Amino acid sequence: MPEKSSVFDMIGPVMIGPSSSHTAGVVRIGLAAFKILGGVPEEAEITFYNSFARTYEGHGSDRAVLAGLMGFKPDDKRIKDTIDLAPKSGLNYHFKSVGNASTLHPNSIRIAIRRGDHSVEVLGESKGGGIVNIAEVNGFKADFSANLHTTIITAGDVKGSVAFIANVLAHDDCNIATMSVSRRGKFDIACLVFEMDSGLKPVTLDYLRSLSWVKEVIYIPQI
Repeated sequence: MPEKSSVFDMIGPVMIGPSSSHTAGVVRIGLAAFKILGGVPEEAEITFYNSFARTYEGHGSDRAVLAGLMGFKPDDKRIKDTIDLAPKSGLNYHFKSVGNASTLHPNSIRIAIRRGDHSVEVLGESKGGGIVNIAEVNGFKADFSANLHTTIITAGDVKGSVAFIANVLAHDDCNIATMSVSRRGKFDIACLVFEMDSGLKPVTLDYLRSLSWVKEVIYIPQI
């Protein structure tokens, strides 16, 4: 059965134009990277692929991604001024374009950012109507929409870890909407991504971070 369309899908998001896929979606990808890093980056290398590589300047995708990296939302009126605002925010950036990346979605962006000694790399896809997919985080398959509260856990590939974490989330009265697991190899580092209908309490996040086999816990409230 085909998915039902919502009113949001038909009329698009509240946004600063000109394009929901090339502007609003790009802001949301940048905003997801901002949340994962934990603040405005000091350095950013942004690579536009395929359709984006040809149109990112004309459609304002360059301004849009900088807006997201500074924590702006798709309807923020400052988006049009982000080329000037970014240096004032301490954000040094560089754009690259790759016009023929056949293995990637037509509207793909790779964002490599650094803040202090913390670095993050995100691959995002803009699906249209402001809908996005965060395809990769730090080389791990992620595939989350940022429409829901999202927790990304990097941990050792310990037996029973997925069930254990799911049980911790359940004790926080949290319903898991989607879940994915990606790992570098058997018993190597794994990345667990949980999309949830509601947020997590700080005490739950602190407990997860305290586990000896957990390397990092990133929590992204609904964007």
